[in-house]
Amino acid sequence: MTVDVPQLVAQAREGRPRAVARLISLVEGASPQLREVMAALAPLTGGAYVVGLTGSPGVGKSTSTSALVSAYRRAGKRVGVLAVDPSSPFSGGALLGDRVRMSDHASDPGVYIRSMATRGHLGGLSWAAPQAIRVLDAAGCEVILVETVGVGQSEVEIAAQADTCVVLLAPGMGDGIQAAKAGILEIGDMYVVNKADRDGADATARELNHMLGLGESRGPGDWRPPIIKTIAARGQGIDEVVEALEKHRAWMDERGVLAERRTARAAREVETIAITALRERLADVHGDAHLQELAAAVAAGELDPYAASDTLLSTLTQQ
Repeated sequence: MTVDVPQLVAQAREGRPRAVARLISLVEGASPQLREVMAALAPLTGGAYVVGLTGSPGVGKSTSTSALVSAYRRAGKRVGVLAVDPSSPFSGGALLGDRVRMSDHASDPGVYIRSMATRGHLGGLSWAAPQAIRVLDAAGCEVILVETVGVGQSEVEIAAQADTCVVLLAPGMGDGIQAAKAGILEIGDMYVVNKADRDGADATARELNHMLGLGESRGPGDWRPPIIKTIAARGQGIDEVVEALEKHRAWMDERGVLAERRTARAAREVETIAITALRERLADVHGDAHLQELAAAVAAGELDPYAASDTLLSTLTQQ
């Protein structure tokens, strides 16, 4: 069923949650009207500050996200939340909706919360996350909080999607040892040691500080990621996190880093869309007579696979 995209976008701009939900559903479902939706949203985007929150399972990402929502709402800002959940292996939907932990904001018209399933996409995010961020941006959200699934060392995609990336850790969960390793702990613009009322919080913060000291050299005026201890369940330390986020945003604006990050993010988005389209074309030619001819030539030793691939790609780009 087709929808009236201009009307839907206008309703989303007015803050109607059903319209925002419908637009994100069109994105997630790869609707035939997706191109029309993105064309309508493009002039309306660019105003939101995108904050990514990531970390291992159990560090308190959802609780911290909820506390940040409260802090930004007290400041009068409109907030959007994308909570990416693991996919159910049976239904493909979000297995555990993080909205359960954010129920305090369910009736707040200034907050929009959406759970998205990864649907097998690796990296800690959903494949539709970049377009969903655009929807929330166009809908007038001033701050967008993107909470990843519980991630490991190599799942660092959030760093490519957020203006500022916050890595959460908790004492007693092995994170101190992980601080010496490459991966997720190298992508943070700031680090939050949550559940700081537990034993080992100070030790975790010290090891993080040591890791940053061993990292790449920083010149005068370069950003040094702060380490903040919080107890998100009680709201302790959250104001300090918000203050650090605002400082990082101001630093990026002053140095031109924010524009660079957003341009790089757009480049990756364009590249991903182009590669996806190319894969779809490749799927269409599977079993195609021309492909079979090339395969036969490779099997007979008349053509090498790289030359055959170049020929196939040339054919696809001319279509």
